[in-house]
Amino acid sequence: MPRSYSSRDKRFDSFKTWSGKLERQLSNFRGKPQEPDVEANDSDIEEIEAVPEVERYFDALEGPELDTLRASELSALPEDEKWPFLLRFPISAFGMCLGVSSQAILWKTLATSPSMSFLHVSLTVNLVLWCISLALMGAVSLIYSLKIIFYFETVRREYYHPVRINFFFSPWIAGIVLALGVPPSIAVHLHAALWYVLMAPILCLELKIYGEWMSGGPRRLSMVANPSNHLAILGNFVGALLGATMGLKEGPLFFFAVGLAHYVVLFVTLYQRLPSNAALPRDLHPVFFLFVAAPTVACLAWEKICGEFNYGAKMAYFIALFLYVSLAVRINFFRGFRFSLAWWAYTFPMTGVSIATIKYSMDVTNVLTKILSVGLSAISTFAVTALLVTTIIHAFVLHDLFPNDVSIAITQKKSKFTRKLALLRFVSSDMKDIEASVSRSTPQS
Repeated sequence: MPRSYSSRDKRFDSFKTWSGKLERQLSNFRGKPQEPDVEANDSDIEEIEAVPEVERYFDALEGPELDTLRASELSALPEDEKWPFLLRFPISAFGMCLGVSSQAILWKTLATSPSMSFLHVSLTVNLVLWCISLALMGAVSLIYSLKIIFYFETVRREYYHPVRINFFFSPWIAGIVLALGVPPSIAVHLHAALWYVLMAPILCLELKIYGEWMSGGPRRLSMVANPSNHLAILGNFVGALLGATMGLKEGPLFFFAVGLAHYVVLFVTLYQRLPSNAALPRDLHPVFFLFVAAPTVACLAWEKICGEFNYGAKMAYFIALFLYVSLAVRINFFRGFRFSLAWWAYTFPMTGVSIATIKYSMDVTNVLTKILSVGLSAISTFAVTALLVTTIIHAFVLHDLFPNDVSIAITQKKSKFTRKLALLRFVSSDMKDIEASVSRSTPQS
């Protein structure tokens, strides 16, 4: 039975690309009479559709990643049911591609490094991992492209989110990592045009983000500093590594210099900022490992630019190794374990340190560096494998990998109706606390 437009569920229309307007136009074209839409308030829809200011994100959300709705707020979308899949699919899902594709580089390095020849690793492993990475990258890219087409308003909100915007570097970084891990049987030398295609979006994003960091205002670095900001720096070093691998000179050096300058500022800012805030929840401990990623890739990039593992590359490697060990000692990986996509933040830094250690063992060859290379490689491979299996289980068996993404479902400003409901929520909560305390204090007969 055909249903009229007025009987359709309109609660998600404000986040759709066409906001239901296309359906009305098609129905009018077919000559079907439309009932007046009295359920939706145009002013409310416009308020939800408008992208909130950065202050509104901080006002409505909490947590280090600004992904938890405050108790005083109400979501613009129903909180008691599961939303459409595309609304729940975040830009941070590209972290899975980054973790798996970095394994292709690791096993390519193990198979081609003279210091690791005693392992007799076949390049077939690199080929299999690269094909898996390519398939995963294609699937995630397709799903997010559909989100851009059908729920562009949601993508726009993620882009203006003070933390989520950093993850828009992930697709391009993952593409660069795929290019670095390409098996020799497929391509030995990649065309330099690929580097320009992948680095152009990164440069555009950096001009926007770095400019906001420096120019002040609500998006200045001291206001939005977060471990995920390392993704905005990582693209420079990964791009410099790919460019130097292709034989380019000035371009890789330019991005390396820009990345180094901003990494120093970000590193100091995060050191100054994090102790003044609440402790990071266990669920988000993995984002701390992004501290390791930038110096690790900087080490590899500088080695390629200079053509040797010199003192500059060694200093970056030692910084990365020290951060890796210190964070591994401080973070309890299994206590209070609750899986989420944030756990993929462990994988790329772990794999990067393993690759850098193998490169270091080629310059300083002894038993210790070989043992360290094999040990770190085994740890990173185990971590990626375990996370990949866990992700598949949560996605296809438990169906809880992508919960409702409340961080994109905030209103532009807190409406009077929302404030009244929030007040009622607080009053109800206080009454429950009072009743509980009275019942505890009343003597039992």
